[in-house]
Amino acid sequence: MTEGFESTGKFKTIVAVEHDQHAAATYALNHQAERVYAGKIEDWLEEGRVPEADVIIGGPPCQGFSALGKQDVLDERNFLWRKYAETIIAAKPKYFIVENVRQFLKSNQYEEFERWTQPGNPLENYVLQPYLLNAADFGAYQSRVRSIVIGRLRDLPVVPDPEGEYYDCHRTVGEAFASIEAHVATTTFPEVSFEYNGQQIPGPFTTQELHVTRNYTQLSLDRFRKIPVGGNRFDIPPELLADCWKNHTTGSGDVMGRLRNERPSVTIRTEFFKPEKGRYLHPDPSVHRAITHYEAARLQGFPDDYKWAGSKTSIARQIGNAVPVQLASRLAYLIADQFHAEIIMSGKEPSGLAAAGHLSSALVRYPS
Repeated sequence: MTEGFESTGKFKTIVAVEHDQHAAATYALNHQAERVYAGKIEDWLEEGRVPEADVIIGGPPCQGFSALGKQDVLDERNFLWRKYAETIIAAKPKYFIVENVRQFLKSNQYEEFERWTQPGNPLENYVLQPYLLNAADFGAYQSRVRSIVIGRLRDLPVVPDPEGEYYDCHRTVGEAFASIEAHVATTTFPEVSFEYNGQQIPGPFTTQELHVTRNYTQLSLDRFRKIPVGGNRFDIPPELLADCWKNHTTGSGDVMGRLRNERPSVTIRTEFFKPEKGRYLHPDPSVHRAITHYEAARLQGFPDDYKWAGSKTSIARQIGNAVPVQLASRLAYLIADQFHAEIIMSGKEPSGLAAAGHLSSALVRYPS
């Protein structure tokens, strides 16, 4: 989310809060925040050092809402949106953005979020504008439908609805992979590390250095060879199927699926490197592997010189949890336009912007 906002040249990060140490290190490598707090947002709030800012962007954890998870309504992570709300109260932004999975807008937590904006409640000065947006409509290389909630101070004009430019001409996997070598032999990241927050962490790696594959068994390779473009596990002959698959003839058509060059990818999740988790096989039927971390990062919109910290699993989680950069940048321009209109009407420049990322919070300034 921050990469999308900062790529517009209109925002500067003040503070970022990230619980995952590897993700916090990645954030610190790429964004010139005045402070990156590598810890729980609850602990950060208890410090009482939340600066005022113009905007907050981000997304509370989504595991309790996701259709892929247990959908446990009592999952404690479901209620971390309240800490996001406390950040809003403390930072006093003019606008904020909350990103989450599509199920969030139908959850009890969102209903409570709306109640908090009613008269007499903690966020009574704000109005929520909820949307379901597909990142592909905004120039991302993947179809990724997410809840986007734009909040604004009640006395400010309604923010125009986000409008994508790619409804009829989505960008494709083939476009994303055009400059990437399809055949990969390397299976490990470079052996480098650095110290961050008192820990030794693998990295930093550029996005291009994440172009590594896995050591697949011969059985897996034989299965991949049977899957054509757009195919899936139902194309695997019985003699190559696991017993559990032989008895499971219905269900998701994305499992062991091969991507299509002429379409956007499916949603990139945290285990994109496992073909059994979804449609993540390389689109070239002569390439028998799942997409690499580099390719997944490209589908999320990250630039090739973006730097990463952490293990292969940790970086995959960072990539899968990210907001596509193209969607975030369009939202950034939308919010920036509101400040521009305010400057014209009032002659006063805004004082700052607050941004909160997935599992994190960040404060950013809007420069004059």
